[in-house]
Amino acid sequence: MPPNSKLLVEEGAAVVSFKLVRNGHFQEAGITELLMAPGRLADQLPGCSGTRNLSDNLSDLKAQVAANTKGIQLVQELIAEHSLEVVQAYMKYIQANAEDAVREMLRDFSKSRGLPEVGTVTAEDQLDDGSPIRLTITIDRSEGSATFDFTGTGPEVYGNLNAPPAVAYSAIIYSLRCLVTRDIPLNQGCLAPIKVVIPEQCLLNPSPIAAVVGGNVLTSQRVTDVVLKAFGAAAASQGCMNNLTFGDSNMGYYETIAGGAGAGPTWHGRSGVHTHMTNTRITDPEILERRYPVVLRQFSLRKGSGGAGKHNGGDGVIREVEFLRPMTAGILSERRSVAPFGLFGGQPGEKGQNLLIRSDGRVVNLGGKATVQLQAGDVIRICTPGAGGYGAQEDAANGTDSRKRSAERAALQVGSVHEYRRLQESA
Repeated sequence: MPPNSKLLVEEGAAVVSFKLVRNGHFQEAGITELLMAPGRLADQLPGCSGTRNLSDNLSDLKAQVAANTKGIQLVQELIAEHSLEVVQAYMKYIQANAEDAVREMLRDFSKSRGLPEVGTVTAEDQLDDGSPIRLTITIDRSEGSATFDFTGTGPEVYGNLNAPPAVAYSAIIYSLRCLVTRDIPLNQGCLAPIKVVIPEQCLLNPSPIAAVVGGNVLTSQRVTDVVLKAFGAAAASQGCMNNLTFGDSNMGYYETIAGGAGAGPTWHGRSGVHTHMTNTRITDPEILERRYPVVLRQFSLRKGSGGAGKHNGGDGVIREVEFLRPMTAGILSERRSVAPFGLFGGQPGEKGQNLLIRSDGRVVNLGGKATVQLQAGDVIRICTPGAGGYGAQEDAANGTDSRKRSAERAALQVGSVHEYRRLQESA
């Protein structure tokens, strides 16, 4: 997870296409060659290397192959029991139900916001380098369809926060799944009523050689915040995964660190959690200290870092790691310059901070993205961002703008949380 990569080739093995299993045999030699290939670029691009833990990589790939094989077996059993025609029909029903749920949500949102038959909502945020992420959502109520247009988003960046279009699509489908009022499995039907416009050469649709390692773990979070902001559904979460890496020529370690979750119309944001569409959990302290030459000095909530509001944003965390021998560490993070926004009068969350505390007591601010050489006794202290609050702290009846009250009510009337509460109250 290189913090300062500028080109895709600096980010490790990039496999466009490779047949991993051929005639029932795992192609270990071929995939090993691909995983070690970046090491051949070390002369032209200092710092590039092949994988440092080949056995783990191969084990992970074999586990994925085994999972796919089991999936094939289960689908075949389902077809044998119910017939191919019935299975394919239900696959279509699941997608059609998801499509209907999204169209229903879009129509309900448009009406609750008082939009015309074809109306728009907009939202914008910016990365720490100032690059804007702009979104205009045009909703056609008669069709129950919408166009998500990212025109105005900043150009490809000279760094690694670029994100392939698939990242924006993932953020959109995740957000739609959060907003619908039906309990549906996530599937492609959610995107059937959606058209997505992403201009070429912007940071959400970069050139093939652009560095993108930060796009999946950082920019994806920011796109999600912008989509939910456009719908007035939730304040900004930490907008980051706080990627910490360390290692030497013989070992490497990578973790992502939790933060605050954005508040919403009926809830306070959770503290010390990963937010939105992440899929990682942090290593247990006992395992971390047993397997790696480090001591976990602190891992606690960062009290008061969530934004205040009618509903408060979640707090970030403080994580201090002491290193017991010389090694290299890297931090790749966001929300160090631009705070997580609040909504409808809610206050922003606290920005994050990354500090290097040398063994002699000298303290250095690493900024959001840095690589640093460590000595025994050095400590890295990561303060992750809080999240934005939702709604003004004072009662809405005491002078709150009527348009804000209307928008807040609109957000209250949609979403899985609303549907869950409705079912509980009607039981």
